[in-house]
Amino acid sequence: MEIVNRITLFDPLDALGVSVWLITWLAIGLAIERPPRGHPSVSTLMASYRRDWMDVMVTRQPRILDGAILSILRQGTTFFASASMLAIGGGLALIGNTERLLGLARDLKLDTAPAVVWEVKILAVLLFVTNAFLKFVWSHRLFGYCAVIMAAVPNDPEDPAATHRASQAAEINITAARSFNRGMRSLYFALAGLPWLLGAGPLILASVITLFVLWRREFMSQSRTALLMRDPD
Repeated sequence: MEIVNRITLFDPLDALGVSVWLITWLAIGLAIERPPRGHPSVSTLMASYRRDWMDVMVTRQPRILDGAILSILRQGTTFFASASMLAIGGGLALIGNTERLLGLARDLKLDTAPAVVWEVKILAVLLFVTNAFLKFVWSHRLFGYCAVIMAAVPNDPEDPAATHRASQAAEINITAARSFNRGMRSLYFALAGLPWLLGAGPLILASVITLFVLWRREFMSQSRTALLMRDPD
């Protein structure tokens, strides 16, 4: 009964806003990872370059460059995982002290809803940040697996195991990058969820803008055009 009473504190426009928020997040993820045939996303284009990277690695001596690149990728996942942890901690602290947030809302003449409404909104944003944190941690671990497999690639390019293990490393690398990209999208939509504190209208607007920004970067950006440039014959 208490849960029902709390739900009544939100109006139908809030339900619409949350629906748009979730649908845009899921839709752009599906479009990026399973793009239309003949119109690949930047993420799918990069997957082929990661396979090419591992193919070249087999014949590269020494392989210091490959290890350095993988180290940079792992540092990126570490940075965003740490940032997500800080955001989660800050959000939980804010939930534990909503009086300041309510005071700020009154000062800005915003909707003075009960504290539980603000807590739910903050918690929804934190769910996206938590998902991002878990994706970054898993990505970091997969890049570690990739490093081990790369180290197991024989130095002799003619060794039958060399090509096979390089292919394994490429697929693990692609999976790690996919997890990293999912974490980044969760952070984008966590930021898109913050305007919900101002109301359902700003939430819908922010979700649509975030969808457009991600779509443009994956399907209409200059980086995509550069990736589509073919190697000279």
